[in-house]
Amino acid sequence: MTGGQTILGLVGVFVFFTISGYLVTGSYLSTGSPGRFALKRGLRIFPGLWVNLLVVGLVLGPLISTLPLGAYLTDAGLVAFFHNNLLLAATDTPLPGVMFSDNQVGHLINGALWTLRYELMMYVMVLLLGLAGLLRLSVSLFLLVLGITGIGFEQALTPYGDLGEWAWLVGFFAAGMVMRLLPEARVQDRRLALLAVIGLLVSGWLHVFIMLFPLFGGYLTIYLARLHTPRLDFLGRYGDLSYGLYIYGWPIEQALVWATGDRLPWWQVFGLSLAFAILVALLSWHGVEKWALRLAHRSGQSAAAGGS
Repeated sequence: MTGGQTILGLVGVFVFFTISGYLVTGSYLSTGSPGRFALKRGLRIFPGLWVNLLVVGLVLGPLISTLPLGAYLTDAGLVAFFHNNLLLAATDTPLPGVMFSDNQVGHLINGALWTLRYELMMYVMVLLLGLAGLLRLSVSLFLLVLGITGIGFEQALTPYGDLGEWAWLVGFFAAGMVMRLLPEARVQDRRLALLAVIGLLVSGWLHVFIMLFPLFGGYLTIYLARLHTPRLDFLGRYGDLSYGLYIYGWPIEQALVWATGDRLPWWQVFGLSLAFAILVALLSWHGVEKWALRLAHRSGQSAAAGGS
């Protein structure tokens, strides 16, 4: 549909950052304490990630690795896997002797984790803007324009490393910020949604789909998310599975490809992996993530009691 400008997985990253910008901005505005905001953000990312790394590195890896268990556990590559991912390195670190399939991504353990580094940078940005009293619509609009411009000058950003990557991604995050700071009654408009759909189609035709996605796709993402559809209420009944799906989806797909000898068509890999990922995300939410968030909630209550 875009003439090869992007893939669906990358569009998923755009949507991820847009939703994050919306929710994280709202989190800062409702928390009332920069310290507790930082604690909540840290507890949202790291406990689930730590358990994910242990499961992938110490359970999945040994099952698939061509190395004997002793050699696998003592290989420096395993230490590098934990070290780099705990520091949120932007590159995927292979596990010793692990090759899921004979293709260009067969060695990638978890291709989704690279975004967490930049997600954390966005959290810090919101925190700093809040501390400076600049978490406002005008600043968010500036960041939206900056991000769109950064995408347009992508090659020029390459020498700037993480800063350049931040500039490339900030437009998607800022789109969510803008939607959170605008009055809902002014933006929940079917006519604007139709214009956004047309804008996406035209941007694809003009080969500027990625550059204009923060504007048109960002609006559509939050517009659709804020529509209340009672038939979909069941999706949140068993917890917030979004993070678990995000961090476990890739390694589960890779493991399924390995277990079936890379013989399944893509739609079967997707369907089966999604079913398994939902089950694992349920375990992650009820076993790790919700307890970490409750810890943040309790710390806020204790701080409020101490202040009173």
